[in-house]
Amino acid sequence: MNAGDRQCGSGIYSIKQLSCADGPNVMKWKTFAIGWSLALALLLFAQHRSAMPDPNSRETVIDLTHTLDDHSPNWEGTEQSPFQAKEFGNLQRDGYYSRIFTTQEHYGTHLDAPAHFSGGAWTVEQIPAERLVRPLVVLNVSAEALHDSEYEVSVEDVADWEQQHGEIPEGAVVMAYTGWEEHWNSQKRYRNEQADGLMHFPGFSLEAAEFLVKTRNVVGLGIDTMSVDKGATTTHPVHQFTAQAGVYHLENVAGLSLVPPSGATIVVAPVKLENGSGAPVRLLALVK
Repeated sequence: MNAGDRQCGSGIYSIKQLSCADGPNVMKWKTFAIGWSLALALLLFAQHRSAMPDPNSRETVIDLTHTLDDHSPNWEGTEQSPFQAKEFGNLQRDGYYSRIFTTQEHYGTHLDAPAHFSGGAWTVEQIPAERLVRPLVVLNVSAEALHDSEYEVSVEDVADWEQQHGEIPEGAVVMAYTGWEEHWNSQKRYRNEQADGLMHFPGFSLEAAEFLVKTRNVVGLGIDTMSVDKGATTTHPVHQFTAQAGVYHLENVAGLSLVPPSGATIVVAPVKLENGSGAPVRLLALVK
């Protein structure tokens, strides 16, 4: 034992360290420190687990997309479809199956990029990805559209929705459910062209579009008809205004009757088409 050291029981301690009488206290503090550290670790672990997704809490996925094929209604109303597909790879001959297909950009369930009506605006591939997964709002105007094929979603319709569900979330995609999808299997009825040479189906009013863009900062408008503008227009005011604001459109949307008015999330997945004014799109609503 060196000079300056003292023996306490069977242990040897430096004078600079605690006295012999403090030995039991040292053990108590060590036990306390270990216990406290273990409790803290368990607390942090519990908090981490609570932040993890609950495997028993799943979202329902609703497909809002019509199948892309050669017998969907087209804008021009031609008997020959703008969608064509032919076999390229044959399973028996080549060992694999593949096809070549061609289509218009604005056919079937599709996205209109802002460039569709505004020079220098975003084309399809330039739309920021964060604008493609957004809160979904569904305005149900099917009762009104049932009695008026030229019904336009109004600011009053938006106000009625907000009275029931609260203010529309900033940056949402707002869809109009008009019930027009029921005519999808009849091109004549879906286009509803009349003697004036114009199609007649519901759309958004310019006033509603302006309100949604200017005061609610929506990033997209959608509808279950051929256009966010009503059919009987030659000037397309909603297209013109929203294109300038960088807002995209989703047209010929399916299945909106299955989506709640609020609380869902929309996943917008267009073909990332370079310089596209529009593109076929897969739309998925995530409903908790």
